[in-house]
This record gives sequence, structure tokens and C-alpha cells, in this order.
Amino acid sequence: MAPPYAPHRRGSGVRDTRTDATSPTGLPRLTPVLILLPPSEGKTAPRRGRSLDLGSLSFPELTPLRESVVETVARVSAEPDAATLLEVNPNLVAEIERNTRLLSAPTAAASHVYTGVLYQALDVDSLDTASKRRANRWVVVVSALFGALRLGDRVPAYRVNVCSTLPGVGYLSHEWRKELPAALDAAVKPRELVVDCRSSTYAGMWRPTGERAERWVHVTVPGASHMAKHTRGLVTRELVQAEAPRTPQALAERLSERFEVELTPPLRAGRPWQLATTPRS
Repeated sequence: MAPPYAPHRRGSGVRDTRTDATSPTGLPRLTPVLILLPPSEGKTAPRRGRSLDLGSLSFPELTPLRESVVETVARVSAEPDAATLLEVNPNLVAEIERNTRLLSAPTAAASHVYTGVLYQALDVDSLDTASKRRANRWVVVVSALFGALRLGDRVPAYRVNVCSTLPGVGYLSHEWRKELPAALDAAVKPRELVVDCRSSTYAGMWRPTGERAERWVHVTVPGASHMAKHTRGLVTRELVQAEAPRTPQALAERLSERFEVELTPPLRAGRPWQLATTPRS
């Protein structure tokens, strides 16, 4: 069955970058490293700010599916079985009800809305200007509601599980998996570094393929699973504070000053390098 959202078309044939970083010539500027983060379960609802403008978000090729998902989540959240449909804890009554106002609620930069453990460790506000610029350009958050975001994109607080199946849309993870390659394949050059700090739930929504998979590194945190989010936030913070490493080996060397690291090559082509990372005491 065809999806209920129309593919995004542009008559000019030029990729509309909108909030994506651009070069002085106005053409898309690809990143030397792509840092992939999961969203945060913990979100802080903005108290003021303009309402959601889907057309202003990065990766505008995702707009048709975003429109369908946002409208459906807002509608479903008003129904008695909303918690079941969204696959969220039924005790989160206020957060589910808040979803009904997705199109009118105040928005803020994603880096301010996502306030869980990983984002507390990243602490974008305390970075210097150059590091903030790198974070806004290099980091992409893979989201159940929006597909992919940059940290500066303005969004409302929301609650939805990427494993939910929405009426008229389908299984969210699968639907985003169809759309994200068009956006994220164009965000990083082939054979450039992809640093993957996503949890397994979000990792399946987009995977680098071909030459992009050659320098795909999955950051793992051995042992203490409760520290994984915190450590990945620290890794991201460390990376955006200087120029990007270009290879998995350079990444491991760069992090080795502040972290215990162990780099393992991929088991086969198309699979990521594994970088086990633990903060030094």
C-alpha cells in the first residue's frame, strides 16, 4: 500500500538545504563527521516561543512524512487508547495530553528540549562559540516524531515510541527507514567518519551503506549500561571541541586522552567498527 504522504518534489532539481549549513557559494556543505544521537526520553517543554514550523526544520525532504506523523500523533493522543497506540507508559497522562497541542505548543532548539542524561553530559550551552557551531553542524538526532533533526531545530516537547504503529502511517521505525537515506546519505561525504552514539532502538532507522560504511564507528560503553547515555554525551562533547578526526583510528586516538578505548574492526563489510569507551577516572 502506498504511504499516505506524498514524496517531496522540487522543480529546480537542487537540494533545498534551508537550515542545513551552507558554503559561501550557497551550495550544501557536507560535514567531515556525522555524529548520530538518539533523542531524549526526558524533555523540557518550552514555556514560550513560536509554534512548530515543519518547513523550517533541517532535512526538508522529510517534511511530507513529518506532517503525517505529527498530525496523527496529535489526533491519536486525544483518544482513550492513546497510550497503547503510542506505546508509552499509560501513567504519563500529562505528556500524552501535551501531544494534542504539537502544532500550537511553543518550540525551542532541540538541544534545549532534549534534557535527558546524554544531553546533560553534552551541555551545549556551556560550549564555546566554535564548539557550538560544530555541534550544530555535525550532530544529527534521530527522532521518532521528526526523523532527523539538528540541535538548532525548533521543536515542541513530545512523547511517542519509535516502535509504535500509527493508524494511517504504519510502523514508525519502518516508515522512517524508507525516508532517512535520502536525507542522511546527503549529509556526509562517502568515506568520511560516522560516529554512531544511538541506542539499538534508533540504530535501525538509518545505517550507512557502501563507502559510508567503511568509516562507520559504533560507540559502545561496556559493563555499566546505566552510564551509556552519560558516556556518549561526554564523547560527543569531546569531539565537537576540536577539528574532526577522519578515520576510526584517529577517533580512538583522539578520545584516548580522556577515555579508555578499544577499537575493533568490523566483522564483515557493511558493518560498523566498534569503539568501546569508558571515561578515565
